Amino acid sequence: MKGRSSRMRKVDELLREVVAEEVALLKDPRIGFVTVTGVDTAPDLRQATVFYSAMGTEEELRETATGLAHAAPHVQSRVGGQVRLKYTPVLTFVPDEAVARGLRLSQILHDLEQEPPVTVDDPDGEPR
Repeated sequence: MKGRSSRMRKVDELLREVVAEEVALLKDPRIGFVTVTGVDTAPDLRQATVFYSAMGTEEELRETATGLAHAAPHVQSRVGGQVRLKYTPVLTFVPDEAVARGLRLSQILHDLEQEPPVTVDDPDGEPR
């Protein structure tokens, strides 16, 4: 993150690691395959946004979001027991749109590679 102090970057990375470990241990069947991609902690350490990517259909992604929101207090409690900070931040899980956009762009490029080349006719009706 641009403009973040090295201390805040370290806090973000530490929280990302611990949250990722705890999410992997969750037994909630609503939570599918989730990757914690980043954490953005408020400067006062009271709030942290956890960015994640998940695989699945739209319905499965909604279920994953619901499951993560439900598990947030538990994960927060586990983070508080493992990380020594003045405050344990309240965790908010947010889908990482950058990952979804990247996957969509990759799919578009793949689809374009599979299509035959398009020819353009000039006004005389001859292909160029």
